[in-house]
Amino acid sequence: MAKVLIIKLGYSETIDPEISRTSSLGDVLRTTVILYPFKDNHVTWLVDQAAYPLLEGNPFIKRILVFDLATVLQLQREKFDTVINLEKVPGVCALADSISAWRRYGFRFDELKGEAEAYDRCEYIFDLCKDSELKKAHKGSWQQMLLEVVGAKWDGQEYVLGYKPKTQETYDVGLNWAVGSKWPNKAWPKENWEALKKLMEGKYSYSMQQGLDSLHKYMDWINSCRLLVTNDSLGLHIALALRKKVVVLYGPTNPNETYFYGRGEVLYPSVDYDCVPCLAPECTQPQVCMQFIRPEDVIQRIDLLLKVK
Repeated sequence: MAKVLIIKLGYSETIDPEISRTSSLGDVLRTTVILYPFKDNHVTWLVDQAAYPLLEGNPFIKRILVFDLATVLQLQREKFDTVINLEKVPGVCALADSISAWRRYGFRFDELKGEAEAYDRCEYIFDLCKDSELKKAHKGSWQQMLLEVVGAKWDGQEYVLGYKPKTQETYDVGLNWAVGSKWPNKAWPKENWEALKKLMEGKYSYSMQQGLDSLHKYMDWINSCRLLVTNDSLGLHIALALRKKVVVLYGPTNPNETYFYGRGEVLYPSVDYDCVPCLAPECTQPQVCMQFIRPEDVIQRIDLLLKVK
């Protein structure tokens, strides 16, 4: 059985230029499509502690290692058949290069520049990170690109979530209103959420977002909803992993990056801004573009997905 090491901590969005020490949980979850070509191998996944619950119990992962000094020293003494590094942090790239392996995919360390570089199949992804106009024009989903990085065929592979929620479907609609501190301009204004709630009264049962203090509780809450109204966020990817229907509100980010498996409806701002999507965490316009997504359009998409006339 071949040994495979996947390095995806979440410190860098694989197709975005940003790097931080705060793990992007959604980027970790959507990376799980890469497991399908290696499901019969012995797979080790190196991850940040914060993202561990998204991988725990995954049937395609034999071993999950949390990133710290002890695991770094351990991996540098192990041998693998394949190392897949999807982090652009230079130090993590250097670690990946130092681990013994026959085959490598993803990002590597340029010893002369002291920077991250890409292996052959990952060069286009690296170009997307560096060229915002190319990224805006790109049409393929991240799931497809990721499988192509390791030479596998894209065939609509689903996310793989190991956690088994403890809830049953209770609500028709979940309102996933919160956004992370990294992209505050993804937020739909509070008054729009309130207007949507009024439109749903007597028509749908609904629940405002729960589980903000616990990833397990958050997954349980999403599982209790038939459909999730959400921005481009971790909640979107958890909902897709749980086979939920989604209405996704997009403004500053590119919806082409996510494949919705036939379960999603996308809404864009109805405003004449030439910057949408800006791919920037802060807005330079007098009014944030997300403000121009109408609650009436959201309820229409909910009706469509829940087949209510």
